[in-house]
Amino acid sequence: MYIIDGIAYAGDPILPPESPRLCGVRAMKNHLLWTRFDNGQQRIFDCKPLLRDGTVFEPLKDPDVFRDVYIDFFAPTWLDGTVDIAPDTIYETGTNPEEENIL
Repeated sequence: MYIIDGIAYAGDPILPPESPRLCGVRAMKNHLLWTRFDNGQQRIFDCKPLLRDGTVFEPLKDPDVFRDVYIDFFAPTWLDGTVDIAPDTIYETGTNPEEENIL
């Protein structure tokens, strides 16, 4: 038995599968990110659609800022943690570089 929000359920809780964790990131030309996850999968994520004026991502338009990407709490991060992208978004919407012949 387990309890969620004050409701008792029989059996064991069904936990969602754990998402792969980001373990590698590299800035590429044309505002692309190469990423690697702990399950061995790689993804290329196009950041250009995020770089609209007035958004938190606007500073990443500067190639020098974009190149300063690092991993913090398993997310690609910039500017001392003020800008990051959800790794689940990258994993789900990024392209496989091997399938796209990007690398």
